[in-house]
Amino acid sequence: MQKFGVLVISHGSRSEDWVRLVDEAVAGVRLPEGVPIVSSFLELIEGRLIDDGIRMLEEDGVTDIIVVPLFISSGSTHIDEISYALGVIPEPSLPTDMVPFERKARVHFTGPIDDDPDIAQILFEKVRELSVEPSREIVMLVGHGSIEKGFHKRWRDGLERLAARVQELGGFAGWETSMLLPNQVPLKMKLLGKRMPDHQVIVVPLFLSEGYFTRQVIPSRMEGYEYRYNGRAMLPHPLVSRWMEGRIQPVLQDNGVSIMR
Repeated sequence: MQKFGVLVISHGSRSEDWVRLVDEAVAGVRLPEGVPIVSSFLELIEGRLIDDGIRMLEEDGVTDIIVVPLFISSGSTHIDEISYALGVIPEPSLPTDMVPFERKARVHFTGPIDDDPDIAQILFEKVRELSVEPSREIVMLVGHGSIEKGFHKRWRDGLERLAARVQELGGFAGWETSMLLPNQVPLKMKLLGKRMPDHQVIVVPLFLSEGYFTRQVIPSRMEGYEYRYNGRAMLPHPLVSRWMEGRIQPVLQDNGVSIMR
């Protein structure tokens, strides 16, 4: 008999607050009765790694695992290596230490955040307190990024589409994006200063949770430039749970599972 379960995979952190926020978002996911959900991590969280999550679900009788990668971009190299280790793709695009996981259940792999409209709404809500006169403001979305060929383009495309969504929600005069890897901040800020010198820049961090990148890296990269910034990341926000539901429900529906609770 077919039984579905959900495995949410996120990066992992030594910060207890980071893990707690992810767990709370996963706990807020609404699922049909009898569909278990497990939060797992790529690294650092002993006893809660991906293979631990697979084992927990299979011990619960799950035959089909819906995998939700709670990552920002399809340009993340982690998406590639996880897909390989789960048997979704035959070979990774880049060298990896990950090896295929032992599993019996079938895997239904969904997608990361990219330019999801729910996430755009979250970002707008987190920064709208910084807006004074939208017609004279530019939103700059800042994400981790990647220097790897192919992965960089996926990061860029997702950032640009998401920034355009945030601009539309707030009625801002324009949008821009910047990656930390490679460091695009100086070039992008100089270009904005030349192109729209009379406009204020509102910096929007594209990170799940506040921490090292939002509190230290982004401010250090922005040093010397005029901008507005509050460092507020996506979590906590109920729409993160709704985003996960949006990834899970189509798989259940396609397999004849009612999503009514």
